[in-house]
Amino acid sequence: MPAISDARILIIATDGYEDSELLEPRRILIERGAKVTLASLEKGEIKGDNGATIDAETTIGEVAEGDYDALLLPGGTKNPDKLRMDERTVATVRAFADAGKPVGAICHGPWLLVEADVVRGRTVTSWPSIRTDLRNAGATVVDQEAVTDGNIVTSRKPEDIPAFTEAFIRLVENAEASSETA
Repeated sequence: MPAISDARILIIATDGYEDSELLEPRRILIERGAKVTLASLEKGEIKGDNGATIDAETTIGEVAEGDYDALLLPGGTKNPDKLRMDERTVATVRAFADAGKPVGAICHGPWLLVEADVVRGRTVTSWPSIRTDLRNAGATVVDQEAVTDGNIVTSRKPEDIPAFTEAFIRLVENAEASSETA
């Protein structure tokens, strides 16, 4: 099985992200050797809900699904709500999902999966307040710390970050193994 250290991971976020849901999975992925790129609506500093700041290295308009192995979508209420109104972001999320590449979304992050219309027929989880949106988009919603269905892994809240990140890493490693044998 290939290691996560071979993977190129794209994280998409903007102002209003949940600090821990971006920073903690990113830290773990980098520690394990993954190449992680943060894209936002504009280059430069973005601010989390709890005061953290981080620089986006690139813009969503400058990234292409083919340049990355997987996509990670942190939550926070403002972050995915703003991003789901951006056509380029929605198209990028859809491109990753349609290509069968791993997509991870935590907390309110699955709002982007709803907007990209990629949860129909899938089993997912999320923060409780967006579960109706997921059901209305055709998903089966469960209450578990990390749920993997095909190439999508979802999670509920910051406390689930360890389980979510490990499930995301397994998904990426399994996807790389599948693509090498295809």
